[in-house]
This record gives sequence, C-alpha cells and structure tokens, in this order.
Amino acid sequence: MTNVPKLEIAVFEGDGIGTEITAPCLDLLTAAAEQVGGFTLAFTPLPAGAGTYRMEGIALPQESLTAAAEADAILLAAMGLPDIRYPDGTEVAPQLELRFAFGLYAGVRPVRRIPGLAPVLTDPRASDLDFVLIRESTEGLFASRGKGVIEDDREARDTQVITRPVCERLFDFAFALAAKRRAAGHPGRVTCVDKANVFKSFAFFRQVFDERAALHRDIPADHAYVDATALNMVRRPWDLDVLVTENMFGDILSDLAAGLIGGMGMAPSADIGDEHAVFQPCHGSAPDIAGQGKANPTAMFLSAAMMLEWLAETRDVPPCAEAGAAIRAAVDQAYAGATLIPADLGGSSGTAEVSKAVMDALCHPQVPVTAAL
Repeated sequence: MTNVPKLEIAVFEGDGIGTEITAPCLDLLTAAAEQVGGFTLAFTPLPAGAGTYRMEGIALPQESLTAAAEADAILLAAMGLPDIRYPDGTEVAPQLELRFAFGLYAGVRPVRRIPGLAPVLTDPRASDLDFVLIRESTEGLFASRGKGVIEDDREARDTQVITRPVCERLFDFAFALAAKRRAAGHPGRVTCVDKANVFKSFAFFRQVFDERAALHRDIPADHAYVDATALNMVRRPWDLDVLVTENMFGDILSDLAAGLIGGMGMAPSADIGDEHAVFQPCHGSAPDIAGQGKANPTAMFLSAAMMLEWLAETRDVPPCAEAGAAIRAAVDQAYAGATLIPADLGGSSGTAEVSKAVMDALCHPQVPVTAAL
C-alpha cells in the first residue's frame, strides 16, 4: 500500500474574528482532503498576535516561528487589535514579521468576482472580473517598519528600499504566473505599476522589470503609474491581468481591488517565498464584530484553496490541487443562488450559515471543478 503524504499546516488563529473563521476553515480543508484522497492534513495551532503580546509581552514567540518554519504551509486568520500597540505607537502585526522572517516577497492578491453576488460595477464586462495583483511584501516603504526616525518633534522620515535580488525574483514570479494564466485562457500580460516618473527608486524598479521582461519575450509586458492604475481599476478593471508593484502601493491597491468584488471578506491572499508561504484573508481582525457570529469566512476559505494549490506544486502532491479547486467551486456554488449574503455585504448570513452552505456544496457538487490561476 502506497504511503499517503501527510502535510503539516501551521495555523495562526490570531485575534478578533480569527478564531471564528479558523475552525470552519479547518473543517472544510479536512472534508476536501477526505473527499479527494491521496493526502492528509495535520494542523498545529500556534500562538501569535495582539492577544499573545498582551499576555506574554511578545507578539510572535520564537517557538511559534520555529514551528511555522518546519511546517509545509502556514494558514493565518487575522492578527492585530487597534487598542494593543507597541511602545512606538504602531500596531502589533506578526503577519509582517512572518513575511520578513521567511522572505515572502510575492504577495498574491487574486481579484475574482464570485457568481451570484450582486455586482459592484454595473458594466456587463465586470461580470467575469478576474485579475491578480502581486505586491512585493518585504521591501519598499515597509522596509522602514520599526526603523523610521522622528527628529525633535519636528520631522519624521521613513525610507523606501528597492533591491535588485528581490525585484528579480518578484518579476520572474509575475511572468511565471502570467504564463500559467495564459495557458488557462487569460491574456497573460504583466503590468509594472510604479511612480518611475518621480522617484529614483521606482525608476530602478522599472529598469529591473524591463530587464526581466526581456527574458520572457513570450509574455506581453507594459507599465502604468500607480495613480492611473487606481483610476483604471475602477473604470476598466476587465482590462487588467497580472499587476506587479511595490509594497505600499500594493497594500493600497489590493484594498481597492477587494472593493470591486464585494469587500475584504471576499478577498483571499498569499505571501509566497522560495521555500515558505503564508495564506490568509486580506481582512483584519474586525474586533467590532468579534464574538457575534457575523464574520464572513469566505476569504479564509479561498485562501485555504490557494494553500492547497501551492502545496500541490511545491510538495508534488497533485491531489491537493483538486481539493483546492473543489473548495473554490464549493464557494461559487454556495453563492450561485444569490440568497447567501454575508453581513459585510449587507445581508444577514453569518459565519455558521456561510460555512454550512459552502460545506454542503463541497459535499454535493453540482458542476465539475477546475483549478484556477
């Protein structure tokens, strides 16, 4: 009998609604693995976040970091609470520490409209909205986190950092993703989003992009300034395919992009490096609704699907891709009837109702599933 691969998943529930959306997500992952077969999942809960900082004086214990490094993948719900901060006034955010510790340079933010949800944009071309924003996640303006200076209560400075090695890996990642999307029927075009007309750092960012584009001549490449991109993301988002940008720009644009598909509760994400990856919903800990059963777990479910598809490729376990596609298809099926409307989208469907609908759809699929890129 062939040994079935057992994949170790480090799980950070974190703060606020994190605990509420983690449990149904792990149930969904377990059900998908059992349904598809060919692998099993083992979950290890790890402490980190604002609550951990309040109790222990450290937001990301070394034991949690070590265990995460040894896992096959990291699943993170939400971290941070606005009333718990470091002495310098910044918010506790161990998810950023994970990015820096593991070199997770590619922040992948898929933007895909789920059928059945009321469209945000009325133009019929937005009905099949599907593009990807890739945010560099370790440098840019975020490189100044914890290093900024304030002089004499008169002047404050944070410095942006752009390096060639990280840019080259980032852009190669973007072109590889575009190639996969082209094979799946998407345009397969990469757009470098910058402010190269003003800042030397962004002129360098674009220079490295052009150098890497020359090595991927089969993939169309172009440029756009970030302000024009923000405008076009609202006016003509159906023209977009793969966007790649700096950390802070990506932080802002990814929230705008989430608004095009209903909000942060529908927006999954991944932070990927050469050896490790963290998968988490784009939203925060939402302490204002914590404990009320209102949290929308959809983005968490879709992030878990991304995790399975990444595991299929990096751990050479093909059934994981099938399980990830099954979760994504279950989400689509659950929303297809236009009756499931989470509270954050103006409806009354809470965490339990959304979770049950997706689980039911996973167990009783109505259409064949296919992997998404």
